[in-house]
Amino acid sequence: MSGVGYGSAGKVWIVGAGPGDPELLTLKAATLVGTADIIFHDALVNIRILAMARPDTKLVNVGKRGGQPSTSQMSIQTRMIHAARQGMRVVRLKGGDPFIFGRGGEECIALWTAGIDYEVVPGITSGIAAAAAVGMPLTYRTISQSVLFVTGHAAPGGPPIDWVHLAKAADTLVIYMGLAQTTEIQSGLIAGGRHPDTPVLAVHWATLPQQRHVHTRLNRFSDVIHEADLGSPTIIIVGAAVHLSQHLSLEENIPDVVNV
Repeated sequence: MSGVGYGSAGKVWIVGAGPGDPELLTLKAATLVGTADIIFHDALVNIRILAMARPDTKLVNVGKRGGQPSTSQMSIQTRMIHAARQGMRVVRLKGGDPFIFGRGGEECIALWTAGIDYEVVPGITSGIAAAAAVGMPLTYRTISQSVLFVTGHAAPGGPPIDWVHLAKAADTLVIYMGLAQTTEIQSGLIAGGRHPDTPVLAVHWATLPQQRHVHTRLNRFSDVIHEADLGSPTIIIVGAAVHLSQHLSLEENIPDVVNV
């Protein structure tokens, strides 16, 4: 997808870097990384992907990590616009997919308003990658005919996430950025009608050598995740289809499996 604003200048590519494994980067993304003049990248982008850039490419870390100093969204957009107006080939390299909880839409609006030519290059989002990494099909006839991707992190100043309402919104729930709200997620989903024994899967650092994951039940998952000391980034998946990963994955090939 691409768009042109009110005028003409350089160009910005908003590129999905995928879940972390460099081999899961798209060919187009790899080409753009290798030809960029400047790359504004997220903190979680693998250094092996950044190593694909030219030696003279300027790398700018604009990542945001919860609880840590981070670059404001407005600053990121302003710096991209400034670089494009200098005629540079600008890559905004984002973890996962730019349009799945990546704020890519906000950046497109800023570029369009500023009259900057831009293009969006999709990437594999971490929710899909996490499921695949442990052998879990997100859809399966008769078990999971719908999937909902939802953020566990409400926008500052916005309404809280209504987990009671979301409990039965889809057969399978894929929750991003939910570690800090596990208690609310657990209680809300049960209050909304999810059975306390519903299988839950949490995958930390999906697709990377340090990947870890745990299987548990909804009525225990908050305690179990914290006991397992999973940190960010972690994807949480809720639904009957989670059972399939325990049968379809080769557990001996997957590091640090915990079944509780």
